[in-house]
Parts: sequence; structure tokens; C-alpha cells
Amino acid sequence: MLENVYWACGFILACILLFRFGLPVLRRFDAENVARIARQEEDKSDPAAHIRHALEAAEEQVEPVTEIKVGSAVQYLFEAQVFTSRDDAEEARANRIGTIARRFYAELPQALAGRETRAPLSARERAARRWRSRN
Repeated sequence: MLENVYWACGFILACILLFRFGLPVLRRFDAENVARIARQEEDKSDPAAHIRHALEAAEEQVEPVTEIKVGSAVQYLFEAQVFTSRDDAEEARANRIGTIARRFYAELPQALAGRETRAPLSARERAARRWRSRN
């Protein structure tokens, strides 16, 4: 008999926890999906959506600007270069993102033509090989 009370209390506690913590997570997940689907529908009619997607994909490949405190001064690090202002570092990051996105469009015709006409290495692999040969 007492065991049934414990099971009932455990069930009620689980329902309270689900209502308190589970439902907000599910609502947020649903809201993100609804926003994603709406954005995809808008992208179908937006002629510049492919450029935005290329820039977003390139941005994911580039490291963020890191803030470094040197004594009382603040410096900013991006791709092993130290900048004295955040604007300069962000500009270098934006230039890098633009370079990656342009490279995507430069390689696109070869990728669409077929694998046999495309270089055996990807842009990232070629860049890594060039970087290794310089060092």
C-alpha cells in the first residue's frame, strides 16, 4: 500500500518536472523550427539567399576574434595575428569570410560539372597544403 503512494508521488513529481523544465524546451524547439521553415520559404523567393547562405557557411569555418589582455592593454587575436583594435580584427575576419565565400563560387562550376573534372583536393585541403609548404 505504501509502495503505491511512493509511485504516485514519483509520478506527480515527474509530471511537475516535465511541466516546469520539459515544456519550455519543447516550445523553444518548436519556435526555432517554425522560424527555420518560414526562413526557408522566404529564401525561395529571395534571389540573394544563396549569397547569404554561402557567407553563413563561410562564417562557420572562420574562428572568432579573441580578446587578449596584456597588462592593462587589450589586444585582439585573429588567425595568429594581433590587432590593437577590435575593428581591425573584425575587418580581417570579414575579409577572410569573403575570401572563403568567393572560393566557393569559383569552384562551383567545376563541382557542378562533375567529380572527374574537379581537383582531387578541396579548397580547405589545398589551403592547408599551401600553409604547410610555407612553414
